Amino acid sequence: MSLLGPLNRAIVVLSAIALVVAACVLTYSVVLRYFTPEPTDWQDELSVFLLIGVTFLSAAWVHSQRGHIGIEAVASLLSPRANRIRLFVVDMLSAVFCAFFAWKSWTLLHEAWVDGYVSATAWAPPLWIPYSAMSLGMSLLTLQIVLQAFLPQNEPPRSHVA
Repeated sequence: MSLLGPLNRAIVVLSAIALVVAACVLTYSVVLRYFTPEPTDWQDELSVFLLIGVTFLSAAWVHSQRGHIGIEAVASLLSPRANRIRLFVVDMLSAVFCAFFAWKSWTLLHEAWVDGYVSATAWAPPLWIPYSAMSLGMSLLTLQIVLQAFLPQNEPPRSHVA
């Protein structure tokens, strides 16, 4: 079990709720546009913010389940030791990329917070909201990757994707 397990599970539950809320908001927007001439800027933007949060915040849980798409053909050709080395190298390369992405996300969050950036719509919500989801999500993903690479584990869970 990952050290981030309880946090990842809580985020996944919140992400599932946010996904349902985004679907309801988008459905409301479509129905409203069909029957009335009301503007729906806020509904679209709220849904995008929710989907950004779901995508980035749930990434660590997805990785903890090894639920990302992998090429199983290579793994079946390698010995168990060579496959462990392959997984470690891929995890380290992924961690470096995700750490860079997290760092850039934190700098964007800081700029948005300090300079008061808002989106360029009539609703104009603050941009620190999606940037905070990106920053936290990529930081958690980086930590999850590093933990999985260095902590002794049994066989990683298989993806549910065929």
